[in-house]
Amino acid sequence: MLARERVAVVDHAPSLSDLTPGRTGNLSVRRGERFAATPTGVPYDGFDASDVPVVDMDGDVVAGEMDPTSEVPMHTGIYRRLDAGAIVHTHSPWASTLAVLGEELPPIHYMITAVGRKVPVAGYEPYGTDDLAELVVEEMDAADSKACILANHGLVVVGEDLPTAVENTVHVEELCKVYLRARQHGEPNRLSDEQLATVEAKFESYGQSED
Repeated sequence: MLARERVAVVDHAPSLSDLTPGRTGNLSVRRGERFAATPTGVPYDGFDASDVPVVDMDGDVVAGEMDPTSEVPMHTGIYRRLDAGAIVHTHSPWASTLAVLGEELPPIHYMITAVGRKVPVAGYEPYGTDDLAELVVEEMDAADSKACILANHGLVVVGEDLPTAVENTVHVEELCKVYLRARQHGEPNRLSDEQLATVEAKFESYGQSED
C-alpha cells in the first residue's frame, strides 16, 4: 500500500535533519485519499519503508508498523482542503524566529514566488490539534500561498510532490534568514505585485524543454 510513497518518505526524511532540531519535523506524501508520513518520535534515519505509517483522510492509520507524526491533523486538514501532493513541517531556526515574532515573510526576493507572494503567519494553537490545522489552512488559502509560518511554533510548506516540498522549504528558510539579517541594517525593500507577476510569468518557462 502506497509502496512508492513510503519509500519517498524514507528517502527524504533525512533532509529534515538540516532543517529542524532533534526529531521535531515531519513530512508526508499523498496518493489519492491516503498519505504516507514520517513516524512520530523516531530519528529520521531510524525506520524503513515497512515502518512508514499510511493514514487516511479521517486520520486513521491503515498500514505501517509505527505510529504517525503527531501533526496528522495538520496534514489531513491541508490535504482535504488545499491542492497539495506533499507536506513538510519544520522548526527551522529562521522561520521559527519570525514565528515567535508573529510576523509573516514579505516579498523581499523574487524566489518567494516558488510558494506565493508572501508567507502568512497563523495564530498560535497547540501542536497536533484540529484548531491549529484550521488556522493554517485558512491562512494559506487566503494568501494563496504554499507555505505558512505557525506562530510560536515553526513552518509548514506544501508542494506537488515531496522533492518540491522539501526544496520549497529550503527556499523559505533561506528567505527568512535574508529578511531578518537585512532588517538589522534597515527596512528591506519589497517587490510589488507587478514585479512578482513578471517573475511568475518567467518561471512558467523556466528549466529544460520537454521537447
